[in-house]
Amino acid sequence: MSSFALITGASSGIGAAYADRLAARGADLVLVARRLDRLEALAARLAKTYGRKVEVLSADLGKSADLARVADVLRQRDDIEILVNNAGLGALGPTAVADPEAVEELVRINVLALTRLCLAVSPRFAQRKSGTIINIGSIIGLMPAPGGAAYSGSKAYVLNFSRSMQMEFAETNVRVQAVMPGPVRTEFFGDGPSPFPDHLFMTAETLVDTALTALDQGELVCFPTLNDIAVWNDLENARRIMSKAVAQSGIPAARYAPAKAHAGA
Repeated sequence: MSSFALITGASSGIGAAYADRLAARGADLVLVARRLDRLEALAARLAKTYGRKVEVLSADLGKSADLARVADVLRQRDDIEILVNNAGLGALGPTAVADPEAVEELVRINVLALTRLCLAVSPRFAQRKSGTIINIGSIIGLMPAPGGAAYSGSKAYVLNFSRSMQMEFAETNVRVQAVMPGPVRTEFFGDGPSPFPDHLFMTAETLVDTALTALDQGELVCFPTLNDIAVWNDLENARRIMSKAVAQSGIPAARYAPAKAHAGA
């Protein structure tokens, strides 16, 4: 039976790079994005280059009916071995002037769609105790910043959701990887200027090559530009210390005790 990878946001950028690299590794593909013309052009190129089966599915994951169609594919097909949740939106800008509709769309894509697709594929992966889920986060998930509240919050969700799934599948061959890149040269910023200096950017192809190498090495949280993995380990240790410190009792900390009344008052 063929082994398929389903990739969202596959028509350009990171998603298209995953499609290319996974096809080169021998996977057949289901490419999901809104722009059917781009999907078909990419599918034709990959099929010709790698000789793989490439299916396309035009869907807007911000729409409930389209999201349900993609989720049904994951639930019903037993030949899908890899899910890449790459589709995402930015909606950057100060919270006080943010467009509520744009922020809601961000949450639907970055949080709800990713969650629904993970929930759709997880039962089958759990049953056979194998499969791979790759969720694209961002370093901003660890770096709350003005002008990126909703985006930062959504990527913090991606990290925590992925980490919890990793724990649930720890005794199986189901792998859940969170990829946490910095700026990547894609269409993310549209025609507007980037808020980051040019030297911080990497190409989508470099990101995907790095993340897949990390996955091969068993690294389930990948910070592509982090040279010293001890920095991440230290952060994880600090999180564990914090978790233990706040789980000792249900008694409020001493600093929150009411001030004693002054004598004679």
